[in-house]
Amino acid sequence: MGQTLAEQILSRAVGHAVRSGDLVVVRPDVAMGHDSLTPSIIDIMQQELHIERVHDPERIVLAIDHIAPASSVGTANYQNAIRTFARQQGIRLFEAGRGISHQVLIEEGIARPGRIVLGSDSHSTSYGAVGAFGSGMGSTDIALIWGTGHIWLRVPETIQIDVRGRFRPGVDVKDLALKLCRELTIEGATYACVEYHGLEWLSLPGRQVLASMAVELGAKAGIVPPSGEVAERFPVPEWLFVDAEASYKRRVRVDLHRLQPQVAIPHAVDHVVDLSDVAGEPVSVVFLGTCTNGRYEDLRTAASLLRGRRVAADVRLLVTPASSHELQRATADDTLTTLLTAGAVLGSPGCGPCMGRHQGTLGDDDVCLSTGNRNFKGRMGSPGVPDLSRLSGRSCGDRGARQDRGSA
Repeated sequence: MGQTLAEQILSRAVGHAVRSGDLVVVRPDVAMGHDSLTPSIIDIMQQELHIERVHDPERIVLAIDHIAPASSVGTANYQNAIRTFARQQGIRLFEAGRGISHQVLIEEGIARPGRIVLGSDSHSTSYGAVGAFGSGMGSTDIALIWGTGHIWLRVPETIQIDVRGRFRPGVDVKDLALKLCRELTIEGATYACVEYHGLEWLSLPGRQVLASMAVELGAKAGIVPPSGEVAERFPVPEWLFVDAEASYKRRVRVDLHRLQPQVAIPHAVDHVVDLSDVAGEPVSVVFLGTCTNGRYEDLRTAASLLRGRRVAADVRLLVTPASSHELQRATADDTLTTLLTAGAVLGSPGCGPCMGRHQGTLGDDDVCLSTGNRNFKGRMGSPGVPDLSRLSGRSCGDRGARQDRGSA
C-alpha cells in the first residue's frame, strides 16, 4: 500500500512502515526554540524534568526573533538568559536581527526534505515548504525533546490539495492560502497533514506561504513535495516521493485561473471574502512582513506598486523583512530605497508587529491591512475594538493580505 509524504517521513524515522493513526516515538532532526518561549522551556526541562543538560545540542536551534531587538529591560534579561544557556550548552543561536526562525532555518539548510523539524512556534509547519515534516509544539513537548532527544506523535491523516492551472495577473499564492482557509475552515484539517500537489512550478517563497498557513487550517503539518526549485537547492532522499497509491482522508481541487484576490476580515482566519467586497474601506496601517510574506519577492512587489508615489498622509506603512538575507537582497537593488522614499518605516528583521508586542503595536482605533497569517482579536495590539460594524481595509496592492481591526 502506498504512503503519503508524512507517512514516509515518519516511517523512515522509526525504522518501519507506519500508517495514519499509529502512535510513534521519533527522534526529531531539529527542535527549535524562539525567544518568547525558550525561558519557559528551559525551566520545564531543568526544574520539572530535572534534566540539566540537553540531550543533543546539535539537534537544537535557538532564535531571537519575536521581540528583536529587546523592547524592555525584562525582555533583555530573558534574552540574555537565552544567550547564556546557548553558550553553556553548545547550542546554535541566531541572534536578534538575523530574522524569523522559520525563514532562517530554511536559508541555512537546517530544514531539509525528509527531516522532522519541530519548533516552539505554531508556524513551524513552514518547514514543509522544503518537504520536511514541520510542526509546532508546546513548551513541555519541546523541553522533553531537548532533554531526552525523543517525542511521541500520532501519524496524521493527509488531505490532498490538487492545484490546477496558473495564477491570473493580480492573484498570487497568498490568495490560494486564504481561499483554502475559506473553503476548509479553521478546523478543516485538524491534526491532519495537508499535501499540496500540482505546484512543481511554484517558487520556494510561494511554498513557504502555503506551508506556514497550513496551521491556520488546524493542520499538524503542511508539505509541498520537494520538486522544481526546491529539488535544485536541497538534496531530496530517494525514498521521499509522491506515491500514486497513497490514501488520503480528503481531496480538494483548486482551479487557479478562477481564483479572485482574497482578504480575511475580523476576527477569524477563515472569515475570508473576495477583495472586491471590501475595496474602498479606509486603513490607517499597512504591515508588510512576517514569516508568510516578508521576503524579497513581497517587498519587490510592493515597491513596484509604490514607485514614484507616496503613502497617503493618514496611512502608516510598516515594512519588516523576514531575515537579514532578504533585507540585503532588497538593499542590493532599488527595492528598499523605493519603499523608504514612498514613506515606509523599516523594522528590524524578525516577527515585528505580527504578535502585537513590538515595532508597530496597533491602537484601539487603528485599522491594519496585514500580510501576516492571523487576524485574531488582540493579535497585533489592543483587544479593545470599539466598532466592527464596518469592514475595514482596502488592498494597497499587497495581494491576499489579511485585514485586522484594532489588532484582530
